[in-house]
Amino acid sequence: MDPSDSNPSSQQSLPYITSNNPLQFTIHLPNSTPNFTPIPNSNPSHDPNPNPNPHSDSISDQLLSLSIPTKRRRGRPRSTTTSSLDQFSKTLVENSNLVRNLTARKNTASFDASDEIIVINKEATTEALIALTAGFPADSLTDEEIEAEVVSVVGGIEQVNYILIRNHILMKWRVNVSTWITKEMFFDVIPKHCSALLDSAHNYLVSRGYINFGVVPAIKDRIPAEPSKPSVIIIGAGLAGLAAARQLMLFGFKVTVLEGRKRAGGRVYSKKMEGGNKVAAADLGGSVLTGTLGNPLGILARQLSCTLHKVRDKCPLYRVDGKPVDQDLDHKVETAYNLLLEKASKLRQLMGEVSQDVSLGAALETFRQDYEDAVNEEEMSLFNWHLANLEYANAGLISKLSLAFWDQDDPFDMGGDHCFLPGGNGKLVHALTENVPILYEKIVHTIRYGTDGVQVGAGAQVFEGDMVLCTVPLGVLKGGSIKFMPELPQRKLDGIKRLGFGLLNKVAMLFPYVFWGTDLDTFGHLTDNSSSRGEFFLFYSYATVAGGPLLLALVAGEAAHKFETMPPTDAVTKVLQILKVMRISDIASGIYEPQGIEVPEPIQTVCTRWGSDPFSLGSYSNVAVGASGDDYDILAESVGDGRLFFAGEATNRRYPATMHGAFLSGLREAANIAHHAKARTMSLKIEKKPSKSTHYYASVLDDLFREPDLEFGSFSIIFARKSSDLESPAILRVTFCGPQTRNHDGIRPGQHLSNKLLFQQLQSQFNNQHELHVYTLLSKQHALDLREVRGGDEMRLNFLSEKLGVKLVGRKGLGPSVDSIIASVKAERGRRKPGVMKSKDTTLKRKIVRKAKVVSGGNRTTSSPASSSRIKAVGSSTTTIHLTNVDLEPKPVCAIGSVASPSLNIRVNDDMGSKSVGSSVQLLHNASIGDKFEGNFGSSTAPLLNVGGNTGSNNDGPIYPRSTYDDSTDACAPPTTGNLASQHTSGDGDMESMMLDGEYRI
Repeated sequence: MDPSDSNPSSQQSLPYITSNNPLQFTIHLPNSTPNFTPIPNSNPSHDPNPNPNPHSDSISDQLLSLSIPTKRRRGRPRSTTTSSLDQFSKTLVENSNLVRNLTARKNTASFDASDEIIVINKEATTEALIALTAGFPADSLTDEEIEAEVVSVVGGIEQVNYILIRNHILMKWRVNVSTWITKEMFFDVIPKHCSALLDSAHNYLVSRGYINFGVVPAIKDRIPAEPSKPSVIIIGAGLAGLAAARQLMLFGFKVTVLEGRKRAGGRVYSKKMEGGNKVAAADLGGSVLTGTLGNPLGILARQLSCTLHKVRDKCPLYRVDGKPVDQDLDHKVETAYNLLLEKASKLRQLMGEVSQDVSLGAALETFRQDYEDAVNEEEMSLFNWHLANLEYANAGLISKLSLAFWDQDDPFDMGGDHCFLPGGNGKLVHALTENVPILYEKIVHTIRYGTDGVQVGAGAQVFEGDMVLCTVPLGVLKGGSIKFMPELPQRKLDGIKRLGFGLLNKVAMLFPYVFWGTDLDTFGHLTDNSSSRGEFFLFYSYATVAGGPLLLALVAGEAAHKFETMPPTDAVTKVLQILKVMRISDIASGIYEPQGIEVPEPIQTVCTRWGSDPFSLGSYSNVAVGASGDDYDILAESVGDGRLFFAGEATNRRYPATMHGAFLSGLREAANIAHHAKARTMSLKIEKKPSKSTHYYASVLDDLFREPDLEFGSFSIIFARKSSDLESPAILRVTFCGPQTRNHDGIRPGQHLSNKLLFQQLQSQFNNQHELHVYTLLSKQHALDLREVRGGDEMRLNFLSEKLGVKLVGRKGLGPSVDSIIASVKAERGRRKPGVMKSKDTTLKRKIVRKAKVVSGGNRTTSSPASSSRIKAVGSSTTTIHLTNVDLEPKPVCAIGSVASPSLNIRVNDDMGSKSVGSSVQLLHNASIGDKFEGNFGSSTAPLLNVGGNTGSNNDGPIYPRSTYDDSTDACAPPTTGNLASQHTSGDGDMESMMLDGEYRI
């Protein structure tokens, strides 16, 4: 729905907005005042941030279930959905009652000045709406505000006053974004007893880039002539890098930007096209401002006095034969498509966390088959067009998008219209690069970071600084062309691997004149082949904003990948056939020429190749199967104790895959860099949010064991101190490994899905390699003695158990006392020079690694936490081998649907020459720590498990333990170049194309 078309009379009870300019609007407040209700108790333990956590205790409650996701509307303007402004208004009415009620309390009760609800003006509701568009809750604090300690106590009167002041400052900025907002502007409206709250709110908004950012003289003039703060190297001059650079320069930092291309902007690229006295600016990368309310790029456009052009709703579709699609049929298929998306939303709620391992495409295909016999070819082509539009919005195949979280960012939609910037988004890039020190054609290949600073290698040059901000696209991180020294934490590497990074390509065509009409901005074209449904499925008319008769054809989904290798001449020929005339069954057809409209030859054509561009290797990110919104947060985490930072659209959980998401991430990291620099200057140790949790220390421990001080067989050791003290502590890790699969035949009673595709993806998710790590703490002397034990891992395990009397435990079993040892080892290693690796002890040859295997109900062999209970197996063969006692802390029960985990079978191989002996050992699902069982090797007697004095057997069939528990995540889950140019001449020699900077020119 277009907010400008809203009927005021129908919205008497809700605030609503009218606007002819998406950046200048009027907010109408409700006439009636809501009745007074009691003030809700504010619980500091409650998360005020509405950001869903996919790994919460009740994950099914957190899975998003929006009936009409907005992301799928990126290509075709919204026509049947409720606008985000309506959602804002409804939320505002619900949340702004607190402000009204607290104001009412002031008139009915007596308070001290410090307990008084301030009244700044009568526009509190309007200001709360503005705060919502900026990403703030209407009546609570964000997690970031709480962490920044903007108030002394979370909840209560002080928090309410802070929110009122914060919202008022935001409103003041939005009214005039060309001025510098100072605290002095509010002295006459903010009571003196709230001056500390004014300082807190103003400082927070300025430091985080919510106000006082941009390219107007009032802000540029405040950049110091000489930097006084540490130096920061920024890799990448895209929107994220430029936003961070300008903000850091404003803060007084010395900034150097390294850019591999010959231009700035990254994936935002406005290409000047010209010929035949025609000139136009084509946005070959990011093109549409998706939502303008609160959009920082919209604010930049206002500062540059640019009027945005709203993408109009009209979007006719044309059949394969070029004839218009019947509007009633179009509406019918779109309604059915929306219904399937709603069913997919409900399905993921029913499936719970299992839906994380299923694709959106599998779910849609499952439901689509129910209608397969009831649709004709044209309806199927229409349905495929909507799927292509969905793949365009996500830059990914629906077969690879996560059913659970593909639209996790929808609740944070900016609101407002989708717009073009006349003259191209290059205007924003050009303004942001002014006076920013950018070094072009600097292709970074190495980033070293440590406690003494950072070094960035680009070609034969090395740039040194105090901190470094990496803003390269996710595709480049996935490609591994940049080497980090030391290596990035495994947690971040896993997040990079899990997130998806898709592809979108374009064909830009400059014509002598506009033949398609100026009354629309988009039109679509259907195909009769589902595999090519994204090929030139949508056309953007830039004639009204580019300065010339410019038309862009989009290529999405699977077609976008095929397009990478399609000769540019073939691509242009196909597009012209759609527009002009093509032969289908010897019948001439096309969109325009059959209507008597002549289609001229294009003056100039450009084809993009973003997947082949070494500086992007794709277009933008998406949530792939197995990933979640958490992975965006993981990519945003800094590493190296505040030396290495990351920004870009793939680090922004709320606004991924958008230009404003990239820009906001740059502002965010500028604030983080300033925070770390200030703390370091004051010699304060920054306490990271996860540093007090087992997650953090488990992740650090994994990183430390990448480079153990000793390593032999399955054993790795880290020494707490590099000294000769033989009594100093050491951490021992023993690794069990093996392949694992899971049986997924179990389905809940009454649940049946006919399509195999839905659950084939579940099975493949678990066909990976697993490792189980167990630990213990011992002295350095004992660690050295253990290294000298001969006879392989079995004898070393025996030495640990019988000679030293130690027990191997899971990571949590080490207890909190070992956290200080982990921290000290990490700190000591951080003092080493970046990139200098300590050599491993390799004086002993690797022995045969003891393997613990799990055999499922069938014949498949899978790995398992072989030590999930205390195990002591005594052999009755000629060779007696004593396994160690292995203690693991209790694990949470993991029920993934009704899928049963395999039973446990331990096969013992000694390395002393005896033949393999084994016994099938079944574990009862209720086994606990300290329980023992015994089995006779070579016998067929079913083993018994003693549980609390009672004996159980497996005579009634296999009894399964629960699924694997991962210590590092507290989750039950399976572990899981240069600027090149090449020239090509077509066969007829008439056309020449060159690939340079992600594009083909013809």
